[in-house]
Amino acid sequence: MGRLTTHVLDTANGCPGEGIHIKLYAVTGDSMTLLGDAVTNNDGRVDAPLLDGADFKAGQYLLEFKAGDYFRARGTALSDPAFLDIVPIRFGVADAGAHYHVPLLISPFGYSTYRGS
Repeated sequence: MGRLTTHVLDTANGCPGEGIHIKLYAVTGDSMTLLGDAVTNNDGRVDAPLLDGADFKAGQYLLEFKAGDYFRARGTALSDPAFLDIVPIRFGVADAGAHYHVPLLISPFGYSTYRGS
């Protein structure tokens, strides 16, 4: 059964990204539908899949990570506006029966992602 998971690693501080608010959207053309939200735990992961089972369908999705709020809460000095405040990752799901893991590696000035396992 397919599912969507994520986690966040804070590469600036060398630790999991704890307490990061994440929103998940389905993308259809120019419109987006909010499917849910979550907050990362002390390991930088969400406690349950963001989508799974019949709710996980092929299509386009967008994850929004509130990175600026996370770094501000850690006491990191950020510019105003922050260089990276909300980090969007738009991705496609071709096989709804597979596990799609979309991690985020973040610092105040850069990020990367990949399809994990």
